[in-house]
Amino acid sequence: LTIPVSGALDFLSLGALIHRLDPGVIPFRKASQCSIHVSGGEFNCAANLADCFRLKTGIATAMVDYPIGELIGERVRAMGVQPFYKRFAHDGVRGPNMATVYSDQGHGVRAPIVFYNRSNEAAGMLKPGDFNWSEIFAGGVRWFHSGGIFAALSATTPELIIEGMKAAKAAGAVTSFDLNYRAKLWQVSGGLDKAQETLNRIVEHVDVLVGNEEDLQKGLGLTGQDVESHSKLDPGAFLGMMEEVASKLPNVKAVATTLREVHSTNRHSWSAVLWLEGQTYQAKTIELDVIDRIGGGDGFASGLIYGMLAGKDPQTALNLGWGHGALLTTYPGDTTMATIKEVEAVASGGSARVQR
Repeated sequence: LTIPVSGALDFLSLGALIHRLDPGVIPFRKASQCSIHVSGGEFNCAANLADCFRLKTGIATAMVDYPIGELIGERVRAMGVQPFYKRFAHDGVRGPNMATVYSDQGHGVRAPIVFYNRSNEAAGMLKPGDFNWSEIFAGGVRWFHSGGIFAALSATTPELIIEGMKAAKAAGAVTSFDLNYRAKLWQVSGGLDKAQETLNRIVEHVDVLVGNEEDLQKGLGLTGQDVESHSKLDPGAFLGMMEEVASKLPNVKAVATTLREVHSTNRHSWSAVLWLEGQTYQAKTIELDVIDRIGGGDGFASGLIYGMLAGKDPQTALNLGWGHGALLTTYPGDTTMATIKEVEAVASGGSARVQR
């Protein structure tokens, strides 16, 4: 895996910006107020890498010119991410819209519930030709990233991802893709067969995959062990699929995933595993006291990518992803509030003793 040593941008993502309404521990049907979190799987990685790890990052995405778009744009600026927007005008009534995700935090035995309003979403209207890739990549981009949620939005978004991946490859960037298989989204976009056909075409252009064994099986149609018969912390089912990944996807140099056993909404056992060019690495297992689990996987991917961009050895890079993902579950919202020193402390085995 050869990573460029420099570039105008360390990391560029392509995906949808959304805002998530969060009533905290109150179920939506009883909610009287909500927090607003700006999010999106691809944006979260760019925001985390900029804010915590101090890298130069950007996002190519859709932006609608209305107050919700302005709210989202303010958060993009605040997190230090350079935007490359395809702008859409709002008609004042029907859209196009910036998508809304609804997710309470749950508590104890009550799981969080996630549902969407992605009707007339501007990001789903994005298509090949909407971004000037030669201009965006002109100064050099070290790493390009997208994900399966964006791929599920419409018939044109996967073609845009492939166009972006090809441009990134031509510019010498490493490419990564988070499978992020979401059954609800693919159900309205053609179902499982469509998901597998689409995602398999995309991953032909990918160097680094993020996804667990369920993502690999359902998203890519790879065979594997019955994931329900294994502990969620056992990397065996995941690692057992790597030979098939190496055979069917020879372009993929690395695959990484979190390992999470959910004991209750607020108590998780947490680990992670990385397969890199035939070698495997595993983080240790710790117990997490979770405030908000949304974004934890993106937190893991961000820390791992930072470690690889920073030239760390594979185990250290994995530990940084594992540590940052763990920390992210201790904050409300979808993006980081951690400092790099805090991540390094957790990654190297630091405790939660008061820092004086």
